[in-house]
Amino acid sequence: MRVAIGSTVLQYGRANGHIDGIGTYTQALLQCYAQQHPDEFNEFVFHSLKRKKLIGHFDDMAIPFAPNVLQSALTSMPFIGSGRTDQSYDLFHATDHLIPKLKNTPVLATLMDPVPIMHPEWVSGGKTRPLKNWLFKRSAQSADHYVTISEFVVKDLVEHFRIPEDKISVIPLGVDAFYFQRIAQTEKQAVLDRFKLQAGFFLFIGTLQPRKNIMTIIEAFRSLPLDIQKQHPLIIAGGQGWRSNQEIQALQQLETEGLGRWLNYVSANEKIALLQSACALVFPSLYEGFGLPVLEAFASNLPVITSNTTSLGEVAGEAAWLVDPRSPSAIAQAMQTLIESSEMADNLRIKGMQRAQEYTWQRTAEATWALYEQILGTAN
Repeated sequence: MRVAIGSTVLQYGRANGHIDGIGTYTQALLQCYAQQHPDEFNEFVFHSLKRKKLIGHFDDMAIPFAPNVLQSALTSMPFIGSGRTDQSYDLFHATDHLIPKLKNTPVLATLMDPVPIMHPEWVSGGKTRPLKNWLFKRSAQSADHYVTISEFVVKDLVEHFRIPEDKISVIPLGVDAFYFQRIAQTEKQAVLDRFKLQAGFFLFIGTLQPRKNIMTIIEAFRSLPLDIQKQHPLIIAGGQGWRSNQEIQALQQLETEGLGRWLNYVSANEKIALLQSACALVFPSLYEGFGLPVLEAFASNLPVITSNTTSLGEVAGEAAWLVDPRSPSAIAQAMQTLIESSEMADNLRIKGMQRAQEYTWQRTAEATWALYEQILGTAN
């Protein structure tokens, strides 16, 4: 069996020094496959990038993805150049929403969530967003089978993509073993000194964008007793996203008052130091297909406050404090209780660590490879 793994988004992340959630997923699969199936897969990119920025061996479809998907959506014809792909691979796994229509090669598409379709107001795109969503739906519908990352997302894919439920397989994400490792105090302190922080802060990790619900986190934090705010400031670690001016202004005001910081994007080493230095992760997102930061916090032995909606309750189970993400008072109550009750915080740490150990990238990769074999067995 020879599998092409779509890695365009991962390659851009590598080139720009910032790998997002889709890139993390793709990279984890590739790393596992390199150990288990070293001669049976290859990376595949659609966009031409400067060769010096690319990492690893890959196939490159010279024509960019956008013209191909537009042509295919309008004519229902396979991608230009798909004949070469048909000759080289038995299956194409589109891990990153760049889903080709191929002539003879089965395509497996990973769809992590339908947020751009369900909530276009939460994503960038402006006047071209309707066209982008139409193309996304058309390209997605051309796949032969689908992977999604939680049971919750299945119903949304069926509703918004019109995909038959029996064509969707659920394979959860994993958490990198890196997060289970306890780093030295000197290493943690170096990161804290770099950001001028002291241990014991509330932490949010994620891109600044509307669905991450950062303004509600700030409102909840502001309602806490002032002594708690001073002793346990609010730290936001994540890059600037779409429509985040209000969040940035609010965070700048917190920093002026000495009650919080926006650190922007942080490296993996910095992130694990922050996770192991915080008092709690506060992650009441309005929509997540999975919610990887929750698992990363569990593995880092950090109590978690997260939403009782979308996939987050499914992923967290009983290992997190689940709250109504639209209720600042509920979030604030959870934050204050975890400060005042070490017993509650320790109980969540124990449950979180146990929960994190149930999710590994090894399991994700094994289940995904088994799905490849199932698809090809069905196809043959």
